[in-house]
Amino acid sequence: MTSNPLWSFDSLVAAAGAQPSGSPTVAITGFSIDTRTLEPGDVFVALTDQRDGHDFVSAAFAKGAAAAIVAESYAAKPGDGALIRTADTLHSLESIARAARARLASDARVIAVTGSVGKTTTKEMLRLAFSALGPTHASEKSYNNHWGVPLTLARMPAGTRYAIFEIGMNHAGEITPLTGMVRPHVALITTVENAHIENFANEEGIADAKAEIFVGLAPGGTALINLDNRHAARLIASARAHKIHITGITIDRSIADAVAHFGVDEAVALATVRMTATASSGDAIRDGGRDKLPFTIGTVGLHMVMNALFVTAALDAAAADTPTGLAALAAFTPPPGRGSRTRLPTAGGEILLIDESYNANPASMRAAFAVLPTLPRSDYPRRIAVLGDMLELGPNAPDLHAGLWDALEAAGVDLVFAAGPSMAHLYERVPLGRRGAWAKSSVELEPTLLAALAPGDVVMVKGSNGSKMGRLVTAMQEKFGCPASSETDPPETGPAE
Repeated sequence: MTSNPLWSFDSLVAAAGAQPSGSPTVAITGFSIDTRTLEPGDVFVALTDQRDGHDFVSAAFAKGAAAAIVAESYAAKPGDGALIRTADTLHSLESIARAARARLASDARVIAVTGSVGKTTTKEMLRLAFSALGPTHASEKSYNNHWGVPLTLARMPAGTRYAIFEIGMNHAGEITPLTGMVRPHVALITTVENAHIENFANEEGIADAKAEIFVGLAPGGTALINLDNRHAARLIASARAHKIHITGITIDRSIADAVAHFGVDEAVALATVRMTATASSGDAIRDGGRDKLPFTIGTVGLHMVMNALFVTAALDAAAADTPTGLAALAAFTPPPGRGSRTRLPTAGGEILLIDESYNANPASMRAAFAVLPTLPRSDYPRRIAVLGDMLELGPNAPDLHAGLWDALEAAGVDLVFAAGPSMAHLYERVPLGRRGAWAKSSVELEPTLLAALAPGDVVMVKGSNGSKMGRLVTAMQEKFGCPASSETDPPETGPAE
């Protein structure tokens, strides 16, 4: 949120295409759809998504809301302030979003991120890099859906120099209207995997749905595509259909090979990579192989290195100061639920908690496991994996869960705890000596897990958000006196009941 006025009331009413009732007594400094996190000066938008936000309008004003966007039929209550009445509150939020995008300066640059894995982490890396170069606005948390994207746009100050948006989907056709609002100059697809596969006939359908992000690209825009993904050629063909510039990203190929094999306009490749227990560093190659840029990221993993290459290409595509932006990545740490680390003090030493609890699919599971061998046994003798169900995988879910065992074994995992009916299929493959416990749910697994922990353990917790593995992260933090930080619940349109 900004401390300066974000919108005048008249311009906001006009953008919303609505009718005012009253006028604010305080400046408009932000937007909210959730009274639990509403700040004074926010405009409360009464959505009817998970709950009916009209039930919480009065609570919003009691917390200092500047105004509320409500349905025409809403009956004002004593204590309510300025109202903006509309036939559809979500449509008005979308109209405000488009107006916010339209008022950016012509030299501002907008970057949009989608993909099956790594959207939020890449978005946060981009936020950090571009923030070193000028006023930057980015999506909060995983605000990437039909209300998250327009809400992020509505919150965007007019003076923004760089804007970073995360765009997600569960079904085909969901990205098209969102990229049409954002109208990015740079659009990147981190990767295409079988996340949400139960909603698609095959992975090619997922690739086509992700490629919808190219529909909204501004004239002269650039597509950034992961050439190491098995669907790269399909994504390139889609980008070509929109006649846009294409930069390929690769850690497996040389620039010359990438350009020759895929026919992209240019490429950013990895020359070298070095990893310690706490950081990754390497050299990004660009400009046809003539330019080498060193980078360091404050986290570990080849998937994080790939994200740094995407940042390199995005900075280039935005005509930004790429070396300065890349240098900022040394301060990067993963967000809660996506690889953040917490050292938990115990009487005999410490436990390292790696929080990967916010989302999961087979590809992200394997990438997370691959980080564990970077942690030396001399510091952390025992590696523990605490795993929850991967959701939306369709009829192949049992085999996809069971198939993770080879990655766990390669990572040298000593003990496996599992929760959920699908994870039972993996647990059955774990040798008896490496079984911690299995339970139907994370809540039932909690006491057994907590009792098993010992100094010198590194504990990775991972699962789809719906499997509620975040509660185990919180339980561990609370037991050992650390504040809870895991992002476990989606925002609501009103306070919890």
